[in-house]
Amino acid sequence: MKRPWLLPLMPLYAAGLAMRMAGFGLGLLPLRRLRWPVISVGNLSAGGTGKTPFTIALAKLLLREGIHVDVLSRGYGRQSTEVGRVNAGGSAEQFGDEPLLIAREAGVPVYVGAQRWLAGELAEKEAADEIGVHLLDDGFQHRQLVRLADIVLVNSEDLEDRLLPVGNLREGLGALRRARVLAVAQGDDAAVDSLQKLGLGPLIGQQVWRFRREMIVPEIPESLAAQPFVAFCGIARPEQFFSGLVQQGFQIAEKRVFPDHHPYIADDVEALYQIARATGSGALVTTAKDLVRLASLGTALDEVLPIYAVDLRVVFEDEAGVAAWLLGVLGR
Repeated sequence: MKRPWLLPLMPLYAAGLAMRMAGFGLGLLPLRRLRWPVISVGNLSAGGTGKTPFTIALAKLLLREGIHVDVLSRGYGRQSTEVGRVNAGGSAEQFGDEPLLIAREAGVPVYVGAQRWLAGELAEKEAADEIGVHLLDDGFQHRQLVRLADIVLVNSEDLEDRLLPVGNLREGLGALRRARVLAVAQGDDAAVDSLQKLGLGPLIGQQVWRFRREMIVPEIPESLAAQPFVAFCGIARPEQFFSGLVQQGFQIAEKRVFPDHHPYIADDVEALYQIARATGSGALVTTAKDLVRLASLGTALDEVLPIYAVDLRVVFEDEAGVAAWLLGVLGR
């Protein structure tokens, strides 16, 4: 979303960003180094590129290769400020929706903390003599922590965007030169072409990984499958979710969009129930991340009106090549 009326503020943001990056480059801002290697997964924009399912896929791949892996996350949206390990049976209020989802789906330890080096130290302490690797979730701009490699998800929309606050970019396109891997979704050949025009990719020794996103739809009874659904979500790019539902054959009676990382309350649930009644919908459908944030409210709602959550799975086009590169970088 472009906000051209904020154009006068963009130079201020750019100047502040340049000062911060220069501080790291000149050694004026402190850097932290963990005992284990760190691989960052991030992007340029303020959300919406699918980092969470990508991190889950990467963690599962490393796990299959016999490598001890954990995930370090800020834990955006959680109420606590303490550094700690995510309890998969906990709540989004305790740990944040994304760390909780990663812990449940990846099956690896996840640690949260605003200072992610402290989360990493706790992870290494709890693992005792184990030697593993940390995945730094949404870590491209978290320059405080020294990393072995940056993996950056890139799409054509970001490559045509502008810096905050006018656009959604947290850094300019030149920052992509810091990455060792650029990951582009299947079908987004325009992004690959743009990267080549920018002089990025294999020309400067960067890997370009292609991956596809698969929408995982839960089993829905035939009696409901033919009925209209109320679709809702609180994610950065809701239109991708809604279009994916249509591609999967869902009949959408009405769409409801909440802010990204929206903390649901009872009034939201009541409003969704009333929309379903007014539109004659047989059920609700949302994302796995939203269901995590609904928690007990979603359980209570499901007792009076079925609610289904679809999930996203990332599949690497060349999984063997990805695994080989990771093992090589890690010296395994």
